Amino acid sequence: MNKKFVSIFLLCTIFLCPYSVKGYQVGKITLTNTKSITTLDDNNAPSRLKNLNTQNLDRREKNWFFKPNNSGMPSEEPADILKLLNKYSGYYLGDTSKKILYLTFDEGYENGYTAKMLDILKSNNVKAAFFVTTPYIKDNAELVKRMVNEGHLVCNHSEKHPSMADAAKDPIRFEREFTVTENTYKEITGKEMPKFFRPPMGKYSELSLFYTKQLGYKTIFWSFAYNDWNRQKQPSPVEAKKMISRRTHNGAIILLHAVSKTNSEILDSLIKDWKNKGYVLEGLDKLP
Repeated sequence: MNKKFVSIFLLCTIFLCPYSVKGYQVGKITLTNTKSITTLDDNNAPSRLKNLNTQNLDRREKNWFFKPNNSGMPSEEPADILKLLNKYSGYYLGDTSKKILYLTFDEGYENGYTAKMLDILKSNNVKAAFFVTTPYIKDNAELVKRMVNEGHLVCNHSEKHPSMADAAKDPIRFEREFTVTENTYKEITGKEMPKFFRPPMGKYSELSLFYTKQLGYKTIFWSFAYNDWNRQKQPSPVEAKKMISRRTHNGAIILLHAVSKTNSEILDSLIKDWKNKGYVLEGLDKLP
């Protein structure tokens, strides 16, 4: 009897060991400087999105857009979109009754300009929000830590930069886009990630907004952006400043891409011009 028990025990150990090793390796991240860290493994954590009643929510993909105003007035949105934002803790504007701006940057990858932009923000005593993906955090750990140490908000831009409307078709996949980024950020900084989310490419649905709110996040769109992300076709600094200046408005949530050479060249003068016109730059944590 004892021999039979030992045999069964050994067989179980042989078959279970590979799965234990695989589970450990899934949580391993290798940074570009060859150092490795382990992320918090939440594969066994209960999903916060399963078994929710979502049958009446619209699953159709929408693309974020805004109607710009060139006379210093806020950009506009259709009434049905504003209703969605109000219902699901979404923002594209801040306080439009005051000369307040919210400066945000999207960081899908590093193009060599972020450190310079951080220098400019520091010299002008401005705090911004940086929306980062998981690969960005892993590949640029020191820059991310610098952002945090200098008082900026480092916010969630997903793990793999998908359409969140598409990701929402599978609640487990959708939640992972948040948690992997959160856990990687926490491993690097020792802090919890601020609960602000920017949908990649501005793609969303009512269902994705609902899920985002269920995960405790505010969805952050924008009331100003321009074609600054194409590295091969950068706008001229003069024209870029003109456009940004004439479309600046109270409560603007401004989206700039940190891969832009033009943005790195005009950021200092932009901030100084805004301040000279009486604007105050606030963090997203000051949104009404």
